[in-house]
Amino acid sequence: MSKFNQLLTTLSLKSKTPFPIVPRQSIAGRTLALLVGIMTFLSCATFGSVYLVQNSALAWSSEVGREVTIQLQPVEEEVMLSNIRTAISLAQQSPGVGRAFELTLEDSQDLLTPWLGEKFDISTFNVPRLVIVQLNNPAVFDLEALKTKLVTAVPEASVDTHALWQQQLNAMAGTVVLSGTLALALILAATVLTIVFATSGAMATNREIVDVLHFIGASDNYIAGAFQERFLAIGLQGGLIGGAMSILFFFIASTITNAVLPVQSATQVELLFGQFTLGWFGLLGLILVVAVIAILTAITSRITVHRFLTQVAP
Repeated sequence: MSKFNQLLTTLSLKSKTPFPIVPRQSIAGRTLALLVGIMTFLSCATFGSVYLVQNSALAWSSEVGREVTIQLQPVEEEVMLSNIRTAISLAQQSPGVGRAFELTLEDSQDLLTPWLGEKFDISTFNVPRLVIVQLNNPAVFDLEALKTKLVTAVPEASVDTHALWQQQLNAMAGTVVLSGTLALALILAATVLTIVFATSGAMATNREIVDVLHFIGASDNYIAGAFQERFLAIGLQGGLIGGAMSILFFFIASTITNAVLPVQSATQVELLFGQFTLGWFGLLGLILVVAVIAILTAITSRITVHRFLTQVAP
């Protein structure tokens, strides 16, 4: 048995607990745990926001891709009613169509009210009438065939597939995901730098202890392992705190959206972020973020310790 192992055995017998190289309770440790918790909260909030927006965008894109709008230009009321019936009939006869129905003036009024106000009266304007075509199988739907039939039967009709909206939604979702990924990478980089400075400070503070351990035969791997164990505990502690705070944040945001905001504002927020409900996959993602930060803390501290020991080696 080496002198170092004999020393550890003696200290353990006297204290009845393993003798720690790195102090378990220190102001630096508590401060670092708080910093890791803040970084974890920001990482989880970024991940959760990106996850919610992406899910909403995918739902929008899927819904938009399953709808086609037939627009009928304003004509006399009798002719308009006939054109609407003809458009609905032709749409329902097309393969892949599940349902076709008229969007009444009252429906259009309800859609425009949030933007134009309660006093807006759509009946005073000659607005186009709309027929909504919902697809149950977009793969077999023949758009060109429907356009040809409509142009022949109703010259005033035009068809909109919402492809432009779908492209814009996909582009927005891609931009949000890319921006969130970059923000998450920057937060993780800041976390790494924080751990590097904290580990370097701890090593400098405990320089005499490290020298003594070297003198009595402790290896660099043992010393680095001790610091890694300590910083892993700090990373897990801060990560759990930050993860719990992020879950609480999304719960409070969901409560505020449903109970505090006006109905119209809550509807708009819900359209953008959904119900603020992460679901099981979202919670699993938050747990993964916490685990990554804890592991990153341990690995970063070990690498920093090895570099420090290399520089101070006699």
